[in-house]
This record gives sequence, C-alpha cells and structure tokens, in this order.
Amino acid sequence: MRLFFALWPPRETARALAEWALAIQQGAGGRVAKEDNIHLTLAFLGDADLGKASAAAEPVRCNRFDLPIDTAKYWKHNRIVWVGPAVLPAALSGMVEKLHDSLKEKGFVLEERPFAAHVTLVRRAALPGRIPPLPRIQWPVDEFVLVESRNGRYEVLERYPL
Repeated sequence: MRLFFALWPPRETARALAEWALAIQQGAGGRVAKEDNIHLTLAFLGDADLGKASAAAEPVRCNRFDLPIDTAKYWKHNRIVWVGPAVLPAALSGMVEKLHDSLKEKGFVLEERPFAAHVTLVRRAALPGRIPPLPRIQWPVDEFVLVESRNGRYEVLERYPL
C-alpha cells in the first residue's frame, strides 16, 4: 500500500482552493489538483504496512490549531503552484516533529530534507504571469489522516484526532 499522512481541509476550503487553482491554470496551464485530493502532506511513507503506520500515529497528540493559507508560490524546479502558510505555525511544526519521530522509531525511513508545509494545487505549470489574490479561507486542524494513494486517487483510511 502506498501510504502518507496528511492534513485534509474542510470541503468548503478545498472548493475555494480548487477554484483559485483554476484561475491560475488559465494563465499557466498545467494540471489542477482535484478538489477531493487537496491536502497537505505531513509524511510520505510509500509502500508501507498499514498496521505499522497506524501504530506510529497513535501516540501523536497536539493542540488543535488553524492552518493559515496566506502565501502562494511557484516552484520552478518541479513546475508546481502551491499555497500554504508564510510562516510555519509552531503547532504544525510540533505535530510534524512528533509524527516523524514516532515513524522513525517504528523503522520508517523518511526524507531528510526539512519539512515544507505546502498544498500543491497545479502541476506541470508554466511560470504564472500573475498570481491572483488567495481566497479568504479557514482551515481548522483538529485531526490528521492516514491516506492510501492508488492510481491517482486518494482514500482516507484512518483519522487521528488531536
């Protein structure tokens, strides 16, 4: 199973981000993320054992928080347009650190690069001439999820309340 942990937005937040991404696509081309697939990845596991991944997530606890979506960027090296927090919230940083530590204790090998909180909205995009203002959205975080990726479709398998 190809697994990853993520934050999943409320439906209205995903809808607003998907609509914003369509406006970007008009000027930059590319492929817009499906509304139902919009998420912020916390840890990518790849082919992994579901039980082992779930056991690693169980002890992770932190306070609920709001995820600010207040910046939009284009990464030229992989041709994506993404949104996320301009400054990593301490609550998110702490949660990711706890999750990564727990995963490593269970034997998972994670990427060594620093965590970059981002939500990919357009792939294979050209440099956008103009990035429209972000929609005003709310993304309350009161859980994280374990997701299976299969043929470009994502299915939430388990939820972990904060």
